[in-house]
Amino acid sequence: MSCFSIDKKLESIAAAAEERCAESFARIEHTARCNGEKVLKAFTDCRVGEMHLKGTTGYGYGDAGRDKLDEVFAQVLGAEDALVRHTFVNGTHALSTALFGVLRPGDLMLSLTGRPYDTLNEVIFGEHGGSLAEFGVKYDQIDLLPDGRVNFGKINDLARSCKVAYIQRSRGYSLRPSITVSEISEMVDAVKLVNPNAIIMVDNCYGELVERVEPCDVGADLVIGSLIKNLGGGIAETGGYIAGRRDLVELCAYRLTTVGTGKEVGCSLGMNRSLFLGLFYAPETVKNAVKTATFASSFFDMLGFTAYPNHNEYRTDIITAIKLGSPEALTAFCEGIQSGSPVDSFVAPEAWDMPGYEDQVIMAAGAFTMGASIELSADAPLRDPYAVWLQGGLTYDTGRMGIILAAQRMLEKGLIKLP
Repeated sequence: MSCFSIDKKLESIAAAAEERCAESFARIEHTARCNGEKVLKAFTDCRVGEMHLKGTTGYGYGDAGRDKLDEVFAQVLGAEDALVRHTFVNGTHALSTALFGVLRPGDLMLSLTGRPYDTLNEVIFGEHGGSLAEFGVKYDQIDLLPDGRVNFGKINDLARSCKVAYIQRSRGYSLRPSITVSEISEMVDAVKLVNPNAIIMVDNCYGELVERVEPCDVGADLVIGSLIKNLGGGIAETGGYIAGRRDLVELCAYRLTTVGTGKEVGCSLGMNRSLFLGLFYAPETVKNAVKTATFASSFFDMLGFTAYPNHNEYRTDIITAIKLGSPEALTAFCEGIQSGSPVDSFVAPEAWDMPGYEDQVIMAAGAFTMGASIELSADAPLRDPYAVWLQGGLTYDTGRMGIILAAQRMLEKGLIKLP
């Protein structure tokens, strides 16, 4: 019996929805076990010691823990080198640093997956503040096919002259499928066939450790992400990473700090321990988030809503999008998620003009770390088709209950009709 006041019919539907996920859950558990072993192997191969958990102050010269953290992340991600820093304020900051690190005036950035996520608009196209466009970097994109898949037929022509071929792995605020590592491998091969010197850059946010291989394992030159998503394991309080080819990581480090000092400076303060521990927990935490997302797809499908992807589809990120159809349903869903959060459960989410977004955004995020989307959260722009993007769940049981509470709130407002 639930500790929360849940409609009995809703509880019954939730139980049936969970039973439908058995095969998917078994696959998710197996992936998590493999990735857990991979992370452990990286820790042991790199000889992480207690001394590496300490921090430094000032310039950060000779910070053994910071350098060891880079080494461990690089091995986990299949990269030559990594730049893992708590000073990245978010994933967009890490992506911006990477783009400015490798692109020069006159270079072409080609997005292979359509227009990038909203928060990169000012970075790429902005008319003031020092965007890529202002620095003379050119941009082009290959729009996705009507079914949301990559248009491989266009790569042969458009990739010939690009400096960076950019891939956004996750769906952003769209209903397209997320990009699998297998598809990234195909894109790498297609680009390198016509332009061997092109830099394949992957926005890896939300996708790390969801599959057993990472983009660098299949030829990507740079991968970038946030540590308050998957690889922070719900423990990292801030930060991001850039990983890939050693020479490119060095250029990105020059952009983050200064040309000539790069990775050699930047004190870690007291952050090393939480970043190491977050990475160690990440396979388990990602598993819980993917199971929560899978349950949400099954449950809301049984309630009559369309979920992307469905519960038995192969997943390559932690996100489920659910088409709710109205601003009222979207708001009620977010209210329910917030009410099932361990922090600020009593707060009512409201849409607001969030920096970097074109439309008002509503967000439910009662998290131990503000904005940490590896913790159960839901957000959406207030625009048609009024879909919500759900992600996270530090534990499966609490994530599951958050999903049920979202449906309960919608039921109470007459937005769901039960049989």
